Amino acid sequence: MTSDLPRIDLNSGTSIPQLGLGVWQADDDETERAVTHALDEAGYTHIDTAAAYGNEEAVGRAIAAASVDRDDIFVTTKLWNADQRGRDAVLAACDTSLSKLGLDQVDLYLVHWPLLDSDRMKRTWEAMQEIAESGKAKAIGVCNFEPHHLQVIIGHGEIVPAVDQVECHPNLPQNDLRAFAHDGGIAVESWSPLGGTPNSGWGKASKDNTLLKDATLGDIAEKHGKSIAQVIIRWHLQGGLVVIPKSVTPERISQNIDVFDFSLDDTDMLDIARLSNNRRVGAHPDEMNVGAPADDE
Repeated sequence: MTSDLPRIDLNSGTSIPQLGLGVWQADDDETERAVTHALDEAGYTHIDTAAAYGNEEAVGRAIAAASVDRDDIFVTTKLWNADQRGRDAVLAACDTSLSKLGLDQVDLYLVHWPLLDSDRMKRTWEAMQEIAESGKAKAIGVCNFEPHHLQVIIGHGEIVPAVDQVECHPNLPQNDLRAFAHDGGIAVESWSPLGGTPNSGWGKASKDNTLLKDATLGDIAEKHGKSIAQVIIRWHLQGGLVVIPKSVTPERISQNIDVFDFSLDDTDMLDIARLSNNRRVGAHPDEMNVGAPADDE
C-alpha cells in the first residue's frame, strides 16, 4: 500500500496528489468497487469523476465508507457542457454534484470543455469563481483548454485556473500547451494517460490503443521489470504531470500506483519522446461542442 504520494502545489494554495484514479466509462457498481479498492487497499488518495460520467453517487458512497479520512482524499468533479447556461445553471450544477457525492466541498471543480463560444467561456468562468469564493471548491480549473482558450479566461476575474486537464500521453505529449500552462502557473493533468481504450474520447470514432503494444515501450518495460502501463505512468510523473489512469480491475489499480520504486533514465525519456505523433484518441477541443446549450438562461 502506497502512502504519502507526491503532490504538486496549485496556484490556489492547495496541492494535488500527482497520481489518482479516473472513473470515466465505469458504471456505478464498477466505480464503487474500484474506488473502494483504490482508497482502502491500494493507497490512492485522489479520485477523479465528473457529472457527465454518471457515477458521482457511487464515488460518494465509496468515499463515505472508506477507511481513509475525507480530509485525506482529493476529489475532483466537473461541470458538464449542458450546464454552461449562465451563472445560475453553473451554481446549481455544482450543488447537484456535491449532493450526489455527499460532500460539502470538492477539492477541484473543472469546466469539462471550452465549447466554441468565447463569451460563454467568460460567463462560465465568472460563475466558477463564485464557486471557489463560496468554499464549495478548494480550487477551480478547466479541462481540454488550448492556450487560446486559456487566454480568453485568464485575467477575466481574479482567479487563474489551477489545473488544465487534457488528453496527454507519449503520442500526444502536449509540449506547447504544457509550456504555456507552466508559464502561467497552471498545473497540467493527463486524461487517457495510457493512450486510451477502444472506447476512448468524444471523437467521431473510437481509436485503438497502440501505446500498450509499442515495441519501444516494451523494451523499456522489460529493462525495468515493469509493465508498459507502469512505464507510461512513470513518464507522466517525471514530466511533472498529474496522471489519473482509469481501471476497474483491482490488480491493475494496484499495479498503476506501484511506480515509485524505479525511474526512467535520460535514454528512456528520449526514446519515449520519439513516439510523439500528435495522435489523439479523443476530440480536438476546437471541434468539440457536444451538449452545448443554445442560449444562457
